[in-house]
Amino acid sequence: MKERSLLLQLTGEMPLFKIIDFLVDNKGMDFTKKDIIEEADISRASLFNYWSQLEKYGIVKITRRFGKTKLYTLNSRNLVTKKILELEKALINEAIEKEAKKEVVVVS
Repeated sequence: MKERSLLLQLTGEMPLFKIIDFLVDNKGMDFTKKDIIEEADISRASLFNYWSQLEKYGIVKITRRFGKTKLYTLNSRNLVTKKILELEKALINEAIEKEAKKEVVVVS
């Protein structure tokens, strides 16, 4: 079983956060909705329940089209997305600091 990301440890495994976490982990890459469903390990219904919110807040954007197929990516220029990325960076920094403190205690 895959270890939960720091973001999901904080927010929980709600499908909306699983989608955002997947897109954050794969920032700069683009995916179909089917790819997102499979990789975020959510149901098709869950994706469509939350997709309008992701579009409404500008968290996702279309990168390419192939016929009827659209590819999406995290919209890293969006203010909301920037705040999500800042949160993830803060969580990572916190985890690194905790690990460093553990190592110092073990060495002493």
